Amino acid sequence: MLEADFQVPALDHLWQQRPLIIAGPCSAETEEQVLTTATALAASGQVHLFRAGLWKPRTRPGSFEGVGSLGLGWMQQVRQLTGLPTATEVASASQVEQALKAGIDVLWIGARTTVNPFSVQEIADALRGLNQPVFVKNPLNADVDLWTGAVERVAKAGIQHIGLIHRGFASYANTEFRHAPMWHLAIEMKRRHPDLLFINDPSHICGRRDKLQGVAQRAADLGCDGLMIECHPRPDEAWSDAAQQLSPEGLRHLLDGITWRRQDAAQAACHAALEQLRQRIDGLDDEIVQLLSQRMKLAEQIGAYKKTHDIAILQTARWNQILDRILDSSERLGLSEEFIHRFLEAVHLESIAHQTAVFGKEK
Repeated sequence: MLEADFQVPALDHLWQQRPLIIAGPCSAETEEQVLTTATALAASGQVHLFRAGLWKPRTRPGSFEGVGSLGLGWMQQVRQLTGLPTATEVASASQVEQALKAGIDVLWIGARTTVNPFSVQEIADALRGLNQPVFVKNPLNADVDLWTGAVERVAKAGIQHIGLIHRGFASYANTEFRHAPMWHLAIEMKRRHPDLLFINDPSHICGRRDKLQGVAQRAADLGCDGLMIECHPRPDEAWSDAAQQLSPEGLRHLLDGITWRRQDAAQAACHAALEQLRQRIDGLDDEIVQLLSQRMKLAEQIGAYKKTHDIAILQTARWNQILDRILDSSERLGLSEEFIHRFLEAVHLESIAHQTAVFGKEK
């Protein structure tokens, strides 16, 4: 196969590339699909690292779990054809060994693996003594310490180039995204590890392509170093995660629409720090509103029970119990009693309103 004349940064400089754009299909499906995608992405001049999942950990058996080691040869052809470095996910020592033997340039540890310290340690042991760039995705559950622990295990194996990938968290309160971004946790991880390359994965956060632009821009606004986005030549026909994948042309359009922020001057750094704090507040506010919504749904269930059993809406003993319990912790949490009282009073009144609405419904 003839080599195309595409120019990409040398692998040694990949970690200095800003923004670093990683793209490719969720899963390698066929040789034609992989090479078609890679050729289009390389020709765009916007992509620096080609990704494709070979071993796919799926939630339930029977789903497409990847082509496995068969796809390693296709990834080698990508490197030869386009010059793009290649990356894939590994979840075991055996997969690490196979990927490295095939010349895969960059590995990443997926969210389902990051949750298990034993699996991360197995991968770290397989990498010990090697100069292999590794990305670590956040764990599925919202646990920054678990994410940090995975990074530390890889670092202790002697890996010099470690990157972080923020791909969102599983959350029962999440209704807007496939995986809740929980930006405040991403910001906390970036604060803990300011020297590590920090990449956002809007594909897994959104779960649908129409929301990718907004999340990608927010990541850029927060100072992320790049993006990992899933691409497929025919997204709707993809064998996995079809709804969240873009065509190469769709990726070009998305990237052209992003404004990347720089922090070159002291004044700019000051404003960027303020913006990060505000973005963190926005993330927490979003979670507070989600939790309040859940609380009101529970209040409606309580209202239905009271109506059925002829119990009055206002239960002063219960209200006093709530006040006393939470006010006792106000000082420890750094919140004034006055604020807590006013806040809880507003919540209580809203709860009463929801229960009153339930009482007004016809049986």
